[in-house]
Amino acid sequence: QVQLVETGGGLVQPGGSLRISCTVSGRTVSGRTFTDFLMGWFRQAPGKENEFVAAASREGSRYYANSVKGRFTISRENAKNTLYLELINVNPEDAAVYYCAAARANRYGTRKRDDFDYWGQGAQVPISG
Repeated sequence: QVQLVETGGGLVQPGGSLRISCTVSGRTVSGRTFTDFLMGWFRQAPGKENEFVAAASREGSRYYANSVKGRFTISRENAKNTLYLELINVNPEDAAVYYCAAARANRYGTRKRDDFDYWGQGAQVPISG
């Protein structure tokens, strides 16, 4: 059983910064663990669809949605089974629930929600100030 738990959400002011984390535990039936997964971040704002934010391969290669490129940084620390998303210079459009996701298959480059197999419960990131 694979479980993902996000932490670090919270209120941030426009122009501010925040880092959210996702810790992954457990393994798949075939024995795969965090170090084998393509990891991603998605977000969903009130009244809007879930959208891709960023993803990182098990080797650390990364790609981003155009809306966050240059402002957000995804990273992973395989020794700690943890994925990070650093949000910098946020704007009101970044307010959302941020979800961590893991994909068993090597689908590097995908931005599709359906390609990810495991999901966290979400971290709220409201923006106000």
